[in-house]
Amino acid sequence: MKRRFRNFDWILFLSILPLIFFGLLTMKSIGESGTDYYFSKQLILIGIGALVFFVFSMIDWHIFESNTTFLMLSYVFGVGLLLALFIAGTAVRGAQSWFHFSFFSLEPSEFMKLILILVLSKYFARRHVEIALSKHLIVSAIYAGIPFMLVVRQPDIGTAFVFAAIWGGMVLFSGVNMKQFIVLALVTIFVVAGSWVFFLNPDQKSRVIYFFSPYADPQGSGYHAIQSTIAVGSGELFGKGVGYGTQSRLRFLPESETDFIFAAFVEEWGLLGAFVVFALFGILFWRLFAIGLRAEGNFPQLVIVGIMALIASHIMIHVGMNTGLFPITGISLPFMSYGGSLFITMMAALGIVESITMKSSFLAYKGAGETVPGLHL
Repeated sequence: MKRRFRNFDWILFLSILPLIFFGLLTMKSIGESGTDYYFSKQLILIGIGALVFFVFSMIDWHIFESNTTFLMLSYVFGVGLLLALFIAGTAVRGAQSWFHFSFFSLEPSEFMKLILILVLSKYFARRHVEIALSKHLIVSAIYAGIPFMLVVRQPDIGTAFVFAAIWGGMVLFSGVNMKQFIVLALVTIFVVAGSWVFFLNPDQKSRVIYFFSPYADPQGSGYHAIQSTIAVGSGELFGKGVGYGTQSRLRFLPESETDFIFAAFVEEWGLLGAFVVFALFGILFWRLFAIGLRAEGNFPQLVIVGIMALIASHIMIHVGMNTGLFPITGISLPFMSYGGSLFITMMAALGIVESITMKSSFLAYKGAGETVPGLHL
């Protein structure tokens, strides 16, 4: 046990701690006077997430690769939860995406993202030699397309794009050729067009329409976009200071602890603060890339590619909608936004990466009979 933890990638783990701290600090500063509701609840969720991280880091990742039955049961269970939302789910901000219980809420689509990564990794790893065959592209698209369409139907177009990004990133890494890539692009266009016609409700369509001209409806569909860009711009270079963000603290900026936490943070910390956040995410991606390069086999490499696509798509969509580059879709910023479902999913994902790091290095240690530096630089 101690030998395995000698190869624990502390840089990977420590890179997310400042992000978590920045998220907590922002929640604390924008909380109403005398209340720390989001701050206090997030502290509990962080404790649960830390436990999940270390539990998954102790699980041998080979279990996910070898146990097809477990993966398929997990996939079916995840799809079942997404279907159950249409019967027992609660609508939040127009999307029926949540189960609400007495003391907590659950968003099944977040957990389904990690399940999809593991299932696609298993599928592509077993067929890496013949991956150029179109049938494998179609089968993998069905695996991703089922949760994609269920999430679009809720409707939650932002989460649907995350599922698409996971599948697209893993397909490209698995060895798809250019002709297939063009077909993929065309299929994606048709799916998006079909989603617009058959699944998006009027409110979501208006968000996209007024994205191009938010001031045409400044008190309605364009309100979120206007307030978030004002918050980001007013932070200037050094920010207004912690606790002095008027847009978020005075509640001009809605959902500032979740969907718009980047705008709330930049208002207080400025452009320099944004650079720090991007640098921390850069360190995280660097470690994931380094671990992927040394991973033993296609399966762990594909898992890491999927996790990178998951985190990158969340960052891109969240920052894009906070800065006026993308329509408002309601996507949280990893490790910073308030909420348990995404945070626990991310911690479980990084726990699997740590398992890949420690188990692979431990095998090398046993074979060589001496300490191996592993992935530490």
